Amino acid sequence: FASVDQLGKYTSDSSYLQKHIEAILNYPLVDKEAIAAKNFNIVVDGINSSGALYVPELLKALGVANIYVINEDITGNFAHNPEPLPQHLTELSKEVVSRKAHLGIAVDPDVDRLCFVNEDGKLFGEEYTLVAVADYILSQRKGNTVSNMSSTKSLKELTLSKGGTYYPSAVGEVNVVKKMKEVKAVIGGEGNGGIIVPDFHYGRDALIGIGLFLTHLARTGKSMSQLRAQYPDYYISKNKAELNPATNVKVLLSKLTEKYKNNPVNTEDGLKIEFGDDWVHVRASNTEPILRIYSESSFQTTAENIANRIIRDIHEISTQ
Repeated sequence: FASVDQLGKYTSDSSYLQKHIEAILNYPLVDKEAIAAKNFNIVVDGINSSGALYVPELLKALGVANIYVINEDITGNFAHNPEPLPQHLTELSKEVVSRKAHLGIAVDPDVDRLCFVNEDGKLFGEEYTLVAVADYILSQRKGNTVSNMSSTKSLKELTLSKGGTYYPSAVGEVNVVKKMKEVKAVIGGEGNGGIIVPDFHYGRDALIGIGLFLTHLARTGKSMSQLRAQYPDYYISKNKAELNPATNVKVLLSKLTEKYKNNPVNTEDGLKIEFGDDWVHVRASNTEPILRIYSESSFQTTAENIANRIIRDIHEISTQ
């Protein structure tokens, strides 16, 4: 250990905000002129953190003049749960409607997750942040895409329709990046609003996501709700099953795999089972003694029924 008088020095460099913004403005697929021409009126939820500084500065640089920020004091004392989920964004939705804004933008405290609110106050859906950005990228560049196994199948369908190949990865940003490098993906990310643009940098970045999304929106000439309507409306049911400390997860998943061996399965990260166009993904949490069970279908009841069926299977196997 270093003694207290040999700990080094503290330096401050405030130039990186501008460097990041300049990199976005110089990215070839970000169209500042198209964004500025739309004269967007945008509400931003700064969540009392980095987003309150970075997002408005980026929007100004993109030519957006009408910006209103809520939770703009950068204190780190979040005004609400910082997860950008529907139940936490009611204030943003109300402000978008009351101010007749074109859209709302929400990020998490470190600005690597991104979601949008439509002009009618409804959420665009964080699962569809990546889908919309990928739609734009794939219209400009042919190539492959990657998302984690717990993300919507919409990305796979979109990629195939554009002539590319979709690859699933294990959950976790590092796993998505690894797969993206392996398959030379042109865009990737996670259904939690994480956008990874490989030739920008291999990390989730809400700011480049904003630049690309607004370019896509501006060029289509559509409203937010009209843009959202052109993508599927699938439903993901998110559940969990508590584990007995004595449970051997590896054995449990092996038995579950055997039960559904006649279905397409992927065991790269827990177990993903396909039921025709629907799927369920079962994986052990890295932080809690639980199994996470995500399922997706065109219908909410079907997605929930699939999840409940798997939860029953897990309880049966656990008590054998």
